[in-house]
This record gives sequence, C-alpha cells and structure tokens, in this order.
Amino acid sequence: MAVEQGGSTASGVMMPPIIYGTAWKKEQTADLVEQAVNSGFGGIDTACQPKHYNEQLVGVALKRLQEKGIERETLFLQTKFTPLAGHDPQNIPYDKNVPLEQQVAQSFTVSLKNLQTEYVDSLLLHSPFGLYSALVSGWRAMEAIQQSGGARQLGICNCHDLGLLKALYDDAEVKPTIIQNRFYRETGFDVGLRRWCLEQGIVYQGFWVLTANPHILANSKVQTMAGKYGKTEAQLFFRYLNQLNVVPLTGTCSVQHMQQDLNIFDFVLTDEELELVSYLLT
Repeated sequence: MAVEQGGSTASGVMMPPIIYGTAWKKEQTADLVEQAVNSGFGGIDTACQPKHYNEQLVGVALKRLQEKGIERETLFLQTKFTPLAGHDPQNIPYDKNVPLEQQVAQSFTVSLKNLQTEYVDSLLLHSPFGLYSALVSGWRAMEAIQQSGGARQLGICNCHDLGLLKALYDDAEVKPTIIQNRFYRETGFDVGLRRWCLEQGIVYQGFWVLTANPHILANSKVQTMAGKYGKTEAQLFFRYLNQLNVVPLTGTCSVQHMQQDLNIFDFVLTDEELELVSYLLT
C-alpha cells in the first residue's frame, strides 16, 4: 500500500496512513473516539483486553457516529485477540479453561458485540505465544474467522523476532498482512524486520512512537526542520514515519493534537532530511 496517503493492503483492505489508538482511555474512550473521527481519523485500533482497553465504549462511539451519518463501513476498525497471559486474571473476556481455538472464537464474539458490528477490517494476535505450536493453533482459529468473513485481514503485534514472523508467514494459509510493534530503540527500531515486511507487502504499524522517542523531538536539528515546514516536532516525526513506510498509531487526548497529527501530508521531507532523522534512530 502507499503508506504516505493510505491505500489498499495486500489483503485488499483500505487502511488510513495514521490510526487512532484507544489503549488506556478507560471511561473517556467513547468521547475520544468520537472526537478523533470528527477530527478526520479514519482508523480506530482497539482490543478485547479489558485490562488496557474499553472496547465496549469504542462501540458506543461508533453507534453515536452512525447516528450522525458516519457509517461504520467508512472506517477502518481493528481489534485484537489477547492471549491469557495478557489479561487481568479477574477480568478475562473468554473461558480460560477451554481449548485455545475456542478462546479465540469466544473473544472475537465478544469483540463483535462490544463494537456493535458484523465484521472488523483487521484482527491481530496481540502477542506471540510461548510455544510455536500454540501460535499456529491460535493463528488457525483466526484464519477460520477471516475465512468466514468476520475479519477482512489478519496480523500480529509485539513480534520483534524476524525468524518467528517468517515461520508464521510460511506456515499460515492466510498470510499476515499487518504487524504492529512498539517503535523504539530497545529493538533497534525493527530495521531488518521492517525491510522484510516491506518486501512481503506486510504493513508495519508503529505504536509508542512519541513516548519512546523524546530524544528525537528534543533534537535541535529536528526542531529546525519542523520550523522550516511550519510544523511541530511530532508532526515532522509522523511524516518521517509515513515516508519510511510506517503507519503510526497516536493516542492523544487533545483535539488540537488530533488535528495536527492528521495535518502532515502537505510537505515532503528530502532524502537528506530523512537520513538525518534515521541517524538519530541509531
């Protein structure tokens, strides 16, 4: 897909070039999602993980927006299946005692109910399992959801191991078309993994891009570049990521920042400027 302006993924699904993330929004989730869409966001990311997401309130926001004439079909909606280890033991949205395949199916049924929709545009595995056999079993259950029309495409999160991703890609009947990872120095910004994903047509979504990289925003050369284009440092970094074939997630609670985050497509960084920011990531 053409990341800079959004476009069609390898699965034929239209994905916007920047996505609104709903983690940790709690009781503010519905209002913030509504504000994000009204500001111009066309993509919403959530998860069936009550520990960190209020997926049900995303559904409330979608219902409100529909009542205002913004149909669900016009939005890119993405949710996740979270393995048992990622949940609060007191609040698991599926039966932990049933086989993994049933856990995936139960979780997805809850997601559809929460979101008040018949399908999602993207279903992600929130994190790999400890055993590869479990990863394959969970993926097969997700494939069944995709093949039945419940999810238009599949992907995986928090997978920084290129060897593991390659193995999954080889064994999958429905190939992953999205990977969503934390974009930060501790994993070398997934340079090799992102290169391979680009070759395979897998879209790389990055989260925690501002929080994990304050050194980028504070750099004097980045600040000078931002001033040159009349943008904030955050806008310049988001533009850099788009030109790097990364779809960033932003979870801002500020309407002003929502609007700024979307206003990044009226300038293009030069090769020299891209190289300078890339140098700061090393």
